[in-house]
Amino acid sequence: MRALDLLSKADVIACEDTRVTRRLLSAHGLRARLTAYHEHSAERVRPRLIERMKCGEAVALVADAGTPLISDPGYKLVEETAAAGLPVTAVPGASAALAALLVSGLPSDRFLFAGFLPAKAAARRKTLQELAAVPATLIFFESARRLAATLADMSATLGSRPAAVARELTKLHEEVRREPLEVLAAHYQAAGPPRGEVVLVIGPPAQKAAGVDTDDLDARLQAALTKSSLRDAVAAVTAATSLPRQQVYARALELQKGPNRFGLKFLNSGDTFAVDQV
Repeated sequence: MRALDLLSKADVIACEDTRVTRRLLSAHGLRARLTAYHEHSAERVRPRLIERMKCGEAVALVADAGTPLISDPGYKLVEETAAAGLPVTAVPGASAALAALLVSGLPSDRFLFAGFLPAKAAARRKTLQELAAVPATLIFFESARRLAATLADMSATLGSRPAAVARELTKLHEEVRREPLEVLAAHYQAAGPPRGEVVLVIGPPAQKAAGVDTDDLDARLQAALTKSSLRDAVAAVTAATSLPRQQVYARALELQKGPNRFGLKFLNSGDTFAVDQV
C-alpha cells in the first residue's frame, strides 16, 4: 500500500522497461509519466532526473523484477541524489538474493551477496578462492548457460558444501534444488541449462572439526588434485575442512612425491613450484 501511495504521487517514474511498469500501474488504476532508466540509458537520463528533483519534483525508481539497485545502475542514481543533498527513501520489493537465502535451508545469520562471478573460468576460480574462507553463506547471481560450469568450479574450489540452486523465485515456475555442490554440478551438466533467472546459495565453510583423520584428508586431496593445480586443491581442501593451510599443503606435497597427475615424480619440495605452474 505504501508503494502504491508513493507511485501515485510521483511526478515521474524511472523504470527498466516502460511497458512492464505501465502494466503494473494499469492494474492499480494509476497514471504517471514514465521514463526508461536502464544500463544503456542511465548515464544520459540520470542528470535529468536529479535536475527534476532539485526543482521539487518527486521521482520514483522501480525494477521489472526484484529490488532496484541490486545488480543494476540504480545505485548511481541514489549516490548522486544523496550527494546533491536530496532525500532518498526505500520501499523494498521482492529481492531474489534474500528470497533464495530464505528458501535454501542454509545458515542465514551471516551471509555475503557477491553478485555475478566473472564469465571466464580462470577469473571465476580466482574469485572463488578469495571467497573460500569467508565464514558466511555465499549468494551469487548466475546465468543459466554458465550454471553447470560455475557449479563445477565451485565444487573444485570450495569443496563439498551444501548448496541450493533457486530458479524463477516468486514466479509461476519457482524451483529450488538443495544438494551438495558436486551433486548439483553433475545434475546440470547432464540436464543442461535451466530456464529463467538463477540464484546460487552456498553454505559456509565447515567449522574446524575436532579431527579430520589422515585417510579423509588424503581422499579429499587426491580427489581435488585430479582436477585442480596443487595450489587450487590445497585452497579447496583447506576451505572444506578448516584445517590449517600449512598442514594441508604439507600433506599434499607428501602425496605428490609419488606419481602424480602430470605423470611426473617430485624428488623434493623444490620441484613443486615449477610443476605447479604447468
